[in-house]
Amino acid sequence: MEYSHDDEGLARQPIGYWSWAAHEATVTHIRAALAEHGLTQPPWWVLNQLTEADEHGRPRAEVVAVLRGYLRDGASLEPAIDALVGQGLVTEDASTRLRLTPEGHALRAEAFARVARARATMHDGIPDEEFVAALKVLQRMIHNVGGTAWHH
Repeated sequence: MEYSHDDEGLARQPIGYWSWAAHEATVTHIRAALAEHGLTQPPWWVLNQLTEADEHGRPRAEVVAVLRGYLRDGASLEPAIDALVGQGLVTEDASTRLRLTPEGHALRAEAFARVARARATMHDGIPDEEFVAALKVLQRMIHNVGGTAWHH
């Protein structure tokens, strides 16, 4: 792998540009993997929240609350949940508890395997300790400027 600059030059690079470029490249890569299974990110997030739910499912409001930090610009998860119910991938009972159907479990498992391959591609040649160090640097920068970041 060739880098854009030597170490001294990299130290002077704008983090805003490189963090944006990393976001664009990785999110595009993940979205392409999900699209192979007819999914976008919001339904994928919902499927993941319901995967480990017991036979009683999870309340819709709880799923929405947990995933709220993933959304931008006032977006809502409600349409994604409604679409999953409409596709027969999720059921919702009178108490608004959500459960994956067998088809929902199967789709989530297939998509998970594909996303795992996408993640492996993104992490190729990057030891865990370097990945952790990069995230700690980004989190510190966010903290330093009074920003907030949230992810489960």
